Amino acid sequence: MTRRFPALYLSAFLSLGVLGQGQAQTAPPPTPTPPTLQQTSTSPAQVQTTLFALSDVLALLRGSPGWQSADLTYRAAQLALASARTRAGLSLGVGADSNLTKVPWDTGEWLGSATLNVSAALNVLPWSPAREAVRSAERALAAAAVDLRNSRATLTIQAVQAFAGARSAVTALALTDAQLALSIRLRAVADGQRAQNLITAEAVLERQSALESVQAAREKAARGVNLAAAQLTRVLGRPLTLPTDLSGFGTLPNLTPSGDLNTLLSRALSARPEIAKAEGALADALAALADAQRNARLPDLTAGVRAGQLSDARGNAGRTVSGSLNSRTGVLGVQVSLPLKDTGDIPSGVALSLSGTYTLLGGAAAGELAQASQGVQQAQLGLSTARQGVDLDVRTRLSDYQDEVGGLTSLGTALIRAQTALDSARARVDAGLATALDVDQAALGVTQAQNAVEAQGAAVELAALQLLQATGELDPALLGQMPALPTPTAPPADFQPAPAPTPSSPEPTPPT
Repeated sequence: MTRRFPALYLSAFLSLGVLGQGQAQTAPPPTPTPPTLQQTSTSPAQVQTTLFALSDVLALLRGSPGWQSADLTYRAAQLALASARTRAGLSLGVGADSNLTKVPWDTGEWLGSATLNVSAALNVLPWSPAREAVRSAERALAAAAVDLRNSRATLTIQAVQAFAGARSAVTALALTDAQLALSIRLRAVADGQRAQNLITAEAVLERQSALESVQAAREKAARGVNLAAAQLTRVLGRPLTLPTDLSGFGTLPNLTPSGDLNTLLSRALSARPEIAKAEGALADALAALADAQRNARLPDLTAGVRAGQLSDARGNAGRTVSGSLNSRTGVLGVQVSLPLKDTGDIPSGVALSLSGTYTLLGGAAAGELAQASQGVQQAQLGLSTARQGVDLDVRTRLSDYQDEVGGLTSLGTALIRAQTALDSARARVDAGLATALDVDQAALGVTQAQNAVEAQGAAVELAALQLLQATGELDPALLGQMPALPTPTAPPADFQPAPAPTPSSPEPTPPT
């Protein structure tokens, strides 16, 4: 926040008329030394980076812990989908079994056999749990992609806020330095006036109190710079040192959201991660309901076929091929059995089988169906709640943006007024009607007005970023390529501030 020079100094100074030039009888107080600015310190093993432009901040942001965590979260969703697809695909297995028999047990001989089994399984029915798991993982990955974009946008806004806070902190420190220098001069003038009995002791103490207030403000501004550096360090995940002058910083990007409220709401409803997650949860609930209804309606059937050398006199099988399909799991299984020992001449044949069960009373089907129906209702309520939350968020962000834009007009007028006051003070000095302190005070007023305009401009850009995030349009990859706002300077004499745009006025298309 821009600090304004206390009006007490100016009113006390003007009430005295032209300042006396006599020698003070009492020695003026020692000139206070401004406290030394302490930047964020790092150990020799740590890397210090001076950030000059927002693009430098955004480049470092790609390596921050928050950015990497968002990438790992999305990568986990990718791996989950790959795992689900693997489980739903073709699976092959190799096994073996052996047995040793003696028939009859008292007079028979021990006979052994070994069989090599090769099996394959494939989910062929569309409602198989493995295939449904793939569809659920695909929905989760789509939601994770939206969430990744939103997480990156959130981190980008945090970085821009920290960058703007650092600029504001350095600006505030420079302003308090100027205020402190002027306060020291006013305190010295007050001592000279007191020596000539032109002002009272109370007036001198008032100047001293004002000086001490500015000194405290300067110390607070210095601490603010250190806190701003710590905030950037937290966001970027690495220590750094801020430039000591505002000229060492770049400017903020120039972003202008476009579209009316209905357009912004439509974009948000199709791009916000809350909506994507709620829609995915509803799709999962509907799939669970369909599965529960199918399990309650269809019996558990298993159809099988077995062909080859089915059995010899002792019940041992030879070379066979078998297959089975279950209606619940949707898995088609095929198995080939090859004896490792010659089993002799075994007649070949084929066997078909069909088995099934249907629950007539009891079981968990009724409870699962009721639970799945309730899950769908909860998911629908969650989606409705998410949409209402997004609607309110977009409306709030749009209102904040319009409020910040509306505040620029009056500050532009205040900057014109401050520049006009500075020109008038210079003219009065040339005419011998004012002193150099009048010019210094007017120049300080211009600096304050410029800082206020710049702070409001930063507030407008941050509000625009938050609105673009609320509508899902903020692309962190393109933010560093946005045109920058010019650094505020003193306006010319014929400067006229542009009127604030109305909510219904057309605006440029935002970045995608």
